[in-house]
Amino acid sequence: MQMRCLGPAPTSSSWAGCDGTDGTLGRRAGGSEDGGRAGAQQSTAQQGAQQNIHWETERYDGWYNNLMYHTHNAAGSRMSRLLPANFADGVYQALKEPQVPNARELSNLVAKGNSGLPSERNITVLGVFFGFHLLSEVLETHTIGCPTEFLNIPIPQGDPVFDPSGSGDVILPFQRMQWAFGTGQSPNSPREQINGVTGWLDGSAIYGSSHSWSDSLRSFSGGLLLSGTQPNVPKQTEASSLMWKALDPSTQRGGPQGILNFGSAIGNENLFLQALSIVWFRYHNDWARKLAEEHPDWTDEDLFQHARKWVIATYQNIVLYEWLPTFLGDNSTLYTGYKQHVDARLSPEFVVSSAVFLGTMVPPGAYMRNENCDFRKVINTDGSTSSALRLCNSYWGRENPNLQKPEDTDELVLGMSSQVAEKEDSIVVEDLRDYWYGTVKYSRADFLASWIHRGRDVGLPTYNKAREFFLLERVDWQNITMNLSEQSKMALASMYQNETDRLELLLGGLLESDRALFKSIIVDQFVRLRDGDRFWFENTKNGLFTKDEIDIIRKTKFRDVLVAAIPYANATIQESVFVLSNEDPCLQPGQLTAVELPPCAPLTVLDYFKGSAAGFGIIIVALFFLPLVSLFIAWVVAVFRRRDFKKLQKKQNPSDRTEVSADGIQAFEWHDPKTASSVVYLQLHEDKVIKVLDSKLAVLRSISLKTQQQVETILSNNKGNKTMLLKIPKEYDLVLQFNDEEELSDFLRQLRVYLEKYQLSLHVSEMKEQQLLKKAVTKEQRKDILEIFFRHLFAQVLDIDRLDAGEFSLETSQKVKEALKCELSRAEFADALGLKPQSVFVDSMFSLADKDGNGYLSFREFLDISAILMKGSPQEKSKLMFTMYDIDGNGFLSKEEFFRMLRSFIEISNNCLSRDQTEQVIESMFRESGFVDKEELTWEDFHYMLRDHDNELRLTQLCIKGQPVGSPGVPDGFRQNMNNRVSFIKKDKNLILNQEQHQVSGGVAPSVEYVGQELRKRSGKKASLNQPHLYTEARRERYQRSKVHQKIQQFKRFIENFRRHIICVVIFSAITAGVFAERAYYYGFASPPTGIADTTFVGILISRGAGASISFMYSFILLTMCRNFITFLRETFFNHYIPFDSAVDFHRWIATGALIFSVLHTLGHVVNVYIFSVTPLSVLSCLFSHMFVNDGSQFPRKYYWWFFETVPGMTGVLLLVVLAIMYVFATHYFRRISFQGFWITHHLYVVLYILVIIHGSYALIQQPRFHIYFIVPALIYGVDKLISLSRKKVEISVVKAELLPSDVTHLEFQKPPDFDYRSGQWVRIACLSLGTNEYHPFTLTSAPHEDTLSLHIRAAGPWTTRLRELYSPESIADIGKYPKLYLDGPFGEGHQEWNKFEVSVLVGGGIGVTPFASILKDLVFKSSVGSKILCKKIYFIWVTRTQRQFEWVADIIREVEENDKCDLVSVHIYITQLAEKFDLRTTMLYICERHFQKVLNQSLFTGLRSVTHFGRPPFVPFFCSLQEVHPEVKKIGVFSCGPPGMTKNVEKACQKINKRDQTHFIHHYENF
Repeated sequence: MQMRCLGPAPTSSSWAGCDGTDGTLGRRAGGSEDGGRAGAQQSTAQQGAQQNIHWETERYDGWYNNLMYHTHNAAGSRMSRLLPANFADGVYQALKEPQVPNARELSNLVAKGNSGLPSERNITVLGVFFGFHLLSEVLETHTIGCPTEFLNIPIPQGDPVFDPSGSGDVILPFQRMQWAFGTGQSPNSPREQINGVTGWLDGSAIYGSSHSWSDSLRSFSGGLLLSGTQPNVPKQTEASSLMWKALDPSTQRGGPQGILNFGSAIGNENLFLQALSIVWFRYHNDWARKLAEEHPDWTDEDLFQHARKWVIATYQNIVLYEWLPTFLGDNSTLYTGYKQHVDARLSPEFVVSSAVFLGTMVPPGAYMRNENCDFRKVINTDGSTSSALRLCNSYWGRENPNLQKPEDTDELVLGMSSQVAEKEDSIVVEDLRDYWYGTVKYSRADFLASWIHRGRDVGLPTYNKAREFFLLERVDWQNITMNLSEQSKMALASMYQNETDRLELLLGGLLESDRALFKSIIVDQFVRLRDGDRFWFENTKNGLFTKDEIDIIRKTKFRDVLVAAIPYANATIQESVFVLSNEDPCLQPGQLTAVELPPCAPLTVLDYFKGSAAGFGIIIVALFFLPLVSLFIAWVVAVFRRRDFKKLQKKQNPSDRTEVSADGIQAFEWHDPKTASSVVYLQLHEDKVIKVLDSKLAVLRSISLKTQQQVETILSNNKGNKTMLLKIPKEYDLVLQFNDEEELSDFLRQLRVYLEKYQLSLHVSEMKEQQLLKKAVTKEQRKDILEIFFRHLFAQVLDIDRLDAGEFSLETSQKVKEALKCELSRAEFADALGLKPQSVFVDSMFSLADKDGNGYLSFREFLDISAILMKGSPQEKSKLMFTMYDIDGNGFLSKEEFFRMLRSFIEISNNCLSRDQTEQVIESMFRESGFVDKEELTWEDFHYMLRDHDNELRLTQLCIKGQPVGSPGVPDGFRQNMNNRVSFIKKDKNLILNQEQHQVSGGVAPSVEYVGQELRKRSGKKASLNQPHLYTEARRERYQRSKVHQKIQQFKRFIENFRRHIICVVIFSAITAGVFAERAYYYGFASPPTGIADTTFVGILISRGAGASISFMYSFILLTMCRNFITFLRETFFNHYIPFDSAVDFHRWIATGALIFSVLHTLGHVVNVYIFSVTPLSVLSCLFSHMFVNDGSQFPRKYYWWFFETVPGMTGVLLLVVLAIMYVFATHYFRRISFQGFWITHHLYVVLYILVIIHGSYALIQQPRFHIYFIVPALIYGVDKLISLSRKKVEISVVKAELLPSDVTHLEFQKPPDFDYRSGQWVRIACLSLGTNEYHPFTLTSAPHEDTLSLHIRAAGPWTTRLRELYSPESIADIGKYPKLYLDGPFGEGHQEWNKFEVSVLVGGGIGVTPFASILKDLVFKSSVGSKILCKKIYFIWVTRTQRQFEWVADIIREVEENDKCDLVSVHIYITQLAEKFDLRTTMLYICERHFQKVLNQSLFTGLRSVTHFGRPPFVPFFCSLQEVHPEVKKIGVFSCGPPGMTKNVEKACQKINKRDQTHFIHHYENF
C-alpha cells in the first residue's frame, strides 16, 4: 500500500520521505550502491554537511526509484521484453543465415541512397543528437556479454567498401551484448539482456551511474563538476578510467587524449554528442554557481545535490514535453502521478527501434556558426577546408583542429541548432552505413547492419507481431506502406521468402512511411519511465519540488539550457531549438550533402601483433636458451672447480716428474690443417737428440739424429718467411712456425752450429708455404700408414683373407707400398704395445726384434717376431723370452737377468710386487724346480721351470693395437684365447675348478686349465685337485632354445625382476595422465562458459593439463626424498609392493617427467600469450575480468606484458630459470665435477615451490589448486626434514682417522645413542670445519655389532680431497684434535637385502666395495654367534685396478677368511690393471701367481687365500656355473656397486642368464 506523507515538510533531522517511505528507507535509498546493504551515502562529516537537503536524494545507480520493483532500471539490471523472445532455438541462439537475410545485403537494399533530403518537419541536427544523448542517458549496449559470443556479419563478395578486392572472405566482427546470468537456459527462461546504466531519466549521462563515477566527475568545491585545463570543459579522462576510448577510425589514434570525463561512457562517441554533453556539464555548473550566490552558507554537497536535482528535472521535462512531441508529433498522456506497479524497464524493442529511428535522420556532417550567424569553414585532416565537420571523420576524435577552444564547441552547438536533419525515410547516410566506427580489428562498420544484428542478438519479435501488440493492423506485401520502389520491395520480399510473418521488426518499422510502430514503441517506453519513477520531477509526494517549482521547470526549454551554457548567443538561438523555421534568426546555408564534404577515411584492418613478431621470437628463443645459458654457467663453474681440484691434487700428491729446463727456442708446431698450432720449445741435446717440449715443459717428442748424415730442412719463401719443415726419415715431420723471419733465422743458425759440432750436414731448400705444408708428413698421415702396416702384418701372420685384412684398391696401392716400406721407431713400437718407450720390456723386445740394429723395425723384422708370438709353439715362445733377457748373449739366464725379466713385467703392471716379493718368488721357483744350487739357467732349464704351463705358453701372444680379433678369417685358436679366463665353480665345496671355455655354434668347446684353489678346508690343508667336470650336455640343451623362447623368457624374468617398479611407474603414470586429461577435458568441454577454450583451445588444454601434472609431480617428488620415512617403510609390508631402493631413480624419473610437462606447460602458455596478444580487449575483459576493463580501445596488451608484467608471467620465467639451473647442475657430469654446485642449486627447490605457489595464486585462469597435491607431501617431507635436522645438530666425535693408499680416508667415529642400522645402509655426513654445511652420502663400512661407525672415503672430488687434507697427520697436529662431524641417517638401500636370498653375489668395483665390507663382516659375525639367517652362501667379486688400490679391503677380506669357519664366503679378486693372463707381458706373472697359490696357499699379489684373476670378470659364464652349483636355489640375489660400466655389464649378464629356465638372478645395483 502506498503511504501518504502527513504533517509538515520533512526536516533534516527526521529524513522522512514524502513518497510513502520512512526515514530509514530514505537513508538506505540515498546511501550505498549495492541495493539492500544498509549504510549512509557519505561519512558522518559529510552527512553533517547536508544540512540543507530536505529530501531523499536519488541514488546514482537507479536502485529504489520504484519501491515495488527496486531493482528495475538499476545499473546492471535486466531489460523487459514486450513480446516473447524470437531466438533460433527459442532460448538464446540468434537467427542467422539462411533463416534470415544477410544484414549487409539488407542495408544495401533498403538504406542506400543519396543524402541531402531535408527533414519533413524541419527537425534540427541538434534534436537528432539530443536523441542520441538521451539514448546514452538510459541505455548502454557497448558492454559485451561474457563469455564472448560473436554474431559476425558476412560481407557479400565484391562489396565496394568492405571487400573491394572481391575475396569473399570478409566478415565484420559483431559481439553480442551482455546478458543476465541464469537466463538463456530453457525456453521458459530465454536470454535476457542487461542494461549497463540506469534506465531512468536521472541524469546518469551527466553524473554517472554509480556513486564512485559521480565522485570522479566532481570538484568537491562549490558543488561544481570538475573542469579541465580549459574553463567550462570537463577534465580529460585518464587511462585507467571507465570512459570509452575507442580508436578514431580516421586516424587510428587511441588513448585518453581528447576523451573528456562525462557521466556516460560513450559521451565522446562523436564530436556532436560530445558537444551536447559539454552543454549539460556547463548547465550543472551554472546552477551550482547561481545557488552558491543565493546561499553562500551552503556546503559543497548542498550545492551539488540542489543543482543536480534541478538539472535532472529540467532534463526530464525537455525529454518528455519538448523533444518527444517534436520528434513524434505526440504530446503523450498527461502525468497522473507515480505508479509503483508500472514495469518501467527498458525493452529490447525500444533499444533497437530508437537507435535506428534516429539514425535515419543523421546528416553527413554538421555546420559551425558563431553568435552572429556566420557559418565558418572547417579545417580537414589534409589541411583543406570544407563547409562542415564530416561525421565519418569525427568518431572518437582526438583534439580536432576545429575544436581547440570552448568557443569552438559553442559554435558547433549553434551550427547544429541551425541545421536541418535528414529526411525521415529509410535512407542512411554513408557516414553511418559504410563508415560507422567498427569494433575489434575493423575500423569501419555498417550502422544499420550492426543494429539489424543487435535486433537478432536480443531476439526481437517479427514485424507483424509487434504491430499486433500495439494494436496496429497486420500487413502483407500488398498493403504494406514502404519507402521503397516496387523493385526493391519485391527483392526484399524474396529475401524473406515472400512471407511478411518473417519480416523483422527493425526492417518493417524502418520502411514504414509514417513510422507508426517506432513511435508507438518509443512513446510507450518514455511514458512507463515517467510513471514508474518516484523521483519524477512532477511527483509532488517525493519532496523534490513544490508546485511552483514544477511550473517553472515545465516552462524550461532546451533553449534555456543553451543560453545558460552559451550566454552570449542568446539573441541568435531560436525559440525551439529542435525545429528550424524560416522565421528563425540563423538559417542554414543549404541542406548539407556528402558531396561538398571531404571523403571518409577508408577502412583499415588492425594488426594487433604488428611490430611484435621479432621481439616475441627473441623472447621465445631466449626462454629456450635458458638451459644453454645455465649449461654455460655450469661449464664455467666446472672449469674453475676442475682447476682448483687439480691444484688440490697437486698439493696432496706432488708430481714426481723430472723438471725440464725451460731453456730452448720457442716456436709453434703446425699439426695439420684441421688442428690449431700449439706452442713448443725446442732443445738441442748433446747426444744428437732434439727434444720437443709442450707449454708445460713436458717432453712431447725426442728426435734422434744418430742414424742420419744429413738433415733436410725446407723453408717457406712467402713474404715473412716464418715456416720451416724439418724432415724426419721413418717418422712424421716437424713443421715449425715462428713469429718472424728473424726468429727462424736464429734457430736455423743454432741448428747449423749444432749439426757441425757432430759433423752432420744441413741441407736447406725453399718453396711456397702451401706446397711446404702439403709436402709435410703429418702425425695423422703417419697413423694411416701404420694402420696399413699392421693390417697387412696380421693378414700374413694369421693367414687372413686379403679382403678381410682390408685390401686396398689400385688407386691406393702406392700407399700400401709406402706402408710396407716404412719402419717403426721405438716410440711407435711402444705405443703399439700400449707401453712407455723407456720401459725395460720395450727395450728388451725392441732390441731383440731390431736385427740390423738401426734403431727401427722393418716390416720383415716385426713379422718375424709376431709370427713366433702368435703362431709359435710353447718352446719357441719360451726361447723368445729367454733370448730377450739374455742380455750378455752367453746362452745362460742368470738370477739377476731372471730378476730383470720379472721386474720388467711388474713395471708394466704398475709395480704390483715389491722387490722383496720378487726375490721371494724367484727363490721359490728355483727351489720348486730343483735349481737351488744353480746361479744360471740354460734355455732347457728355463723351459723345464715352465713345464706345467705349456697351455698358457701355447695361448700366449702379444696384444698389439689394431689386432683384428673379431675379423673374419682369424683362426679359432687365436679367437679362443680371448675367452680363456672364465672361472667355473664345481658343486664339490672342497674343490675349485677353473675351466676355460668359448662358445661355438651348437654347443660349448671347453678348454681346461688347472689353477689354484678357492674353496678349501679351513684347517689349512691343501685341497686336492681333480679333473674338472663340465656340464656341456645341459648347457647345450639350453643353448638350443629358440630366439623367440629366449626373448619370452627374458621378458618374463624382466617382469618378475621389476614387477614392483613397473606397477609403481604404471600407477604413477596413470595418475599423472589422468590428472592431465581431467584438467584438459574440464577446460576444453566441461568448465563454466568463460570463453577461454574458444579463444585458445589448444593452448589452454596443454597449459592446464600440463600444469595439473606438474603440480602433482612436483608435490609427489618430495616423498622420494623423505629418507627417514623411506627407511622406516622398508621394514614394513609396503616393501613387498613398493621398490623403496629405487627412490632416487624414481626421483630422477619424476623430475624428468616434470621437466617434460614443464616444457609442455611453457609451450601451452607461449601459444596462449600469442593468442592473447592478438585478441581484442573486449574479449580479454571477459576472460580476465579482474585484470582488464573493456574501455573500447580494443588493443590488447603486448606479449612482453604477459611475460614480464604479470605475476604468473614473471614467476613463470623465473621458474624456467630455476629449473634450467637445477636440472643442468643435477646432471651426472656436473654433479661429479662440482657437488657443491649441485648442493647449492638443488636447494633452490625452496624458491621453486614458493614461485609455484605464487604462480598459481594469482588465479589468472583458475583458482589455485597446487595445495590439493602439495599439502600432504609437504607435511611428510617437513616432518622428515625435522627428524634429519634434529640429528644434524648433534656433533659426532671422530676417534680415529687414517690416510690409506689410493686416496682413501678411513674415519672411525662414535656411534650416536639409539643409532640402529643394518649392514649395507648409508649415512650423510657434513664437516663444518671445511667451511660448508653440505652433506655427502657414504656407505657405512662398519658392521652393526661394532661399537663405532666407520667410513672409507675416496678423495674423488674437491670436498673429499679437502676432507682428506683436514684429517691428515699434519693438519691434526696443527689443530690438536680431530674435527667433529655431523651425521644424518642411516638410510636404506637395496644392498641391505642381501640376507633375503639363500645365495647372494656381491660385486664391488673400486670404492663401490664399501657396502660389502659391512655385509661381509656382518655375515661372518652372525654365523659365528649362531644367528639364524636365510643366506647360506655369498660370492664376493672384487674388481680393482691394482691390488694396492684399496689395500684396506684386503685387510677386511683377510679378517673374513680368518673368521669364516662355516665356509660361507667365496672371494674372487679381479685385477684389471694387468693385461689378460695369456698376454706375453703377464704370462710370467700369472705363472708366479699360480706357483704361489700352489706352494704357499695364498695369492702373490694380495696375500689372501682367495683366487686372484687377471683382467675383467666374465659375469655370464660365472653365473652359469652358479646355476650348476646351486640347482636347488630358485633365486640368487646379485648386488653390485661401482662404476656404471661395471653395473651395466652385471645387468646385461643377469638379463642374458634369465633367458633360461633355471635359477633366476635378481640384480640390485648402485652407481657412483
